[in-house]
Amino acid sequence: MDDMDNIIRKIEEQDPELFLQVEKILPFHGYLSTGALMGIQMLNMAKRLLDVKEGERIYVTAETYNCLPDPFQILEGATIGNKGLKVKDYGKMAVTVNKRGGPGEDTMPAVRIYLDPEKTKAYPKLHAWYMNTEKHRHEDILPIVLEAGEKIYSYSFTEIEVPIKKRKQVKLCDKCGESFVWFEGEALCEACKHEQ
Repeated sequence: MDDMDNIIRKIEEQDPELFLQVEKILPFHGYLSTGALMGIQMLNMAKRLLDVKEGERIYVTAETYNCLPDPFQILEGATIGNKGLKVKDYGKMAVTVNKRGGPGEDTMPAVRIYLDPEKTKAYPKLHAWYMNTEKHRHEDILPIVLEAGEKIYSYSFTEIEVPIKKRKQVKLCDKCGESFVWFEGEALCEACKHEQ
């Protein structure tokens, strides 16, 4: 049995709830990466901190495309297609999570959670991996992340502006002639605007 199988077996023995989450992530992500595990941990923290009830929808802004957003997609159904997931690729191991706004609400409480380099210093191999000063396999870092748990993250509460849903129209682009979703005033689709 290889190292990854041992790690997953240990998760199953020590934390059955986490194991069920990992089991759902594996087919989608392809393997248990350090970033995917951190995404699960951040998701669980956010749900606790925001008191998210079972079945309650969340919205996520991930600050990296790498691994971290996958648990939010698989475990909570927050995808780009349903506008539950936004990715602003700042290259940071961080997410901001909020619940759905109710009628008439202009803002919603949210929590931003990030992997804190000051806290990872307590785990030298993890810190070296995170700061990319040393190369380490996921199999070497995952046990450290599991042991550290939430101790390697920091968070702060913030407010998210509830977006106003604009009336969508479909228009033909004046340049390419293809249809595009049009909100106001533009005669060109985004692709043609960027060609200018």
